[in-house]
Formats: sequence, C-alpha cells, structure tokens
Amino acid sequence: MDLSTITRWNTALSLTVDAQGSAEFFPALIAALREMLPLSYPQVWLYHRDLPPQVVYHDIPKHAIPAQIDEYLEGPYREDPFYQVSMDNPKGSIYRLGRISGNLKDSVYYQTYYGDTGTVDELVFLSKLDDGSVINLSIMRLPKQGEFLDSEYQLLYSLAPTVSALIRAHARNQQFAIDYLIQPGIDYQIDQAFKTFGSSLLSAREHEVLELMLKGYSAEVGAERLSIALETYRRHRKNLYKKLDINSQADLFSLFIASLSCVGEAKGEDPLSIYMA
Repeated sequence: MDLSTITRWNTALSLTVDAQGSAEFFPALIAALREMLPLSYPQVWLYHRDLPPQVVYHDIPKHAIPAQIDEYLEGPYREDPFYQVSMDNPKGSIYRLGRISGNLKDSVYYQTYYGDTGTVDELVFLSKLDDGSVINLSIMRLPKQGEFLDSEYQLLYSLAPTVSALIRAHARNQQFAIDYLIQPGIDYQIDQAFKTFGSSLLSAREHEVLELMLKGYSAEVGAERLSIALETYRRHRKNLYKKLDINSQADLFSLFIASLSCVGEAKGEDPLSIYMA
C-alpha cells in the first residue's frame, strides 16, 4: 500500500469514526472501502439464529434490489455460505465466497439463486456481537469489474480487523441496540411471536404460510410442508401481504421484528395489533 493510498484510507476512516452511532456510519465506512478498490452492491446484514435476517443498510440500485434482497429473504439465505459461517461460531473477520463454498457453481445455492444475481465475486467483513448476533458487511464485484484480485483480497484482509472492530463499536451504540439487537431473556417472546404474529388479521391457513415465511422456508418447501399446490401457497402469500399492507418479505421481516417489543403487552395475543395501534 503506497503513501497516497494510506492517506486516502486514513482520511476516509476518520470520517467513519466521527460517524459512529449515527445513520451516516455505514455510508462512511463503505466510502472508505471504495477509496481502496472498486466494489458493487454493498449491503449490511444482521443475522441471529432465532430471527429472520435484517437489512441494516444497503447501497444497491433499484433494479437489483429484488434479486439482492427480496429473493434472498424468500429462502436462499439459509443456504448462503456466509449466513452458515456466521451462525457457526465464526473466528475470522473476513470471508470470501469462493474460499468457503467449495465448488460454488455446483451448489444448490448457486443454481437456485446466486447464479442469477449478476455478481461474479463477493466477500464479507464479519463482526460477532455480544448478544450472539453477527453483522456482515458484504461487498461484491460485477462482471465488468472482475473477481477480486489476490492483491485486493490481501489488502482487505489487512483492513478486516479494523473494519470489524469499528462495526462492533457502532453496534454498542444505544440506539442501534434498541433498533436491531435482541435483548436478554427474550427467547420466550420470540417463540410466542412466531405463534401469534398476524393472527388477528389473517385466516388460519394464511397464518400457517406466514409462520413458514418467517422461519425462512421457500415457497416450494412451504407448499410441500402444508401439502398444498405452489400456486395456492403463493395466493395465500399475496393475500397476507395485502392484509398486512406490505409488499415484500423484507417488509414482513421488518414488521415482525418491530412488533417483538409488544409481545409482553399482548399477553399471548397478536403483538401486531398492539404495535399497529
């Protein structure tokens, strides 16, 4: 790394440090990484074993959001090697897709989802938080940019401890914890929420579909589990979206997680009815 590169990184990094605890933190961190190399579709995901993934931040063009976020949340995330390593007590702070997925192009994940995303390479900076959650900052490359060079990966590898530490420090901010993190002793509330969320607005079958969606099952697997046709499953999904006034699985997950704060007050009833009131 030459002196001019170090200077650009340090300047951008200082803006990132100043932005900790604010909504500008992740944009500043991504801007700092862009000073180092070209990257595409940066996105920040929060993973927790007992809850659907949350999109904390992204800088993805509108045309790519359906494939990068909406379709990912409809089931493929369970097969994502980054999700799997995040949930398996990760030790490192940076992972590259090709190095943890074996023969990626032969995998179900690639054949049913990743091959259609339009990206040719991906890596994540990984930060394990105190509550067991994991934050992944994902950066990708498009065909016109090519895969990450070994020299680029080594550069990012050298930056990874700093990037990971900055993300952990940002996550300790009180407002971030309130907005995104799981509070101690909420295991029972999570189980109750899966059972009751949306029950006041949906039919019994729609609620069964909803629960399978919240647990990350694809439409194909959900239809099989309920012993119904795929089109019937999709019709129930469309109906529940309309009743809940949402447009995507990402909206559903956000609404579910937001309503967790109302589980105690709901006392076994639908927490969504209290949250929406």
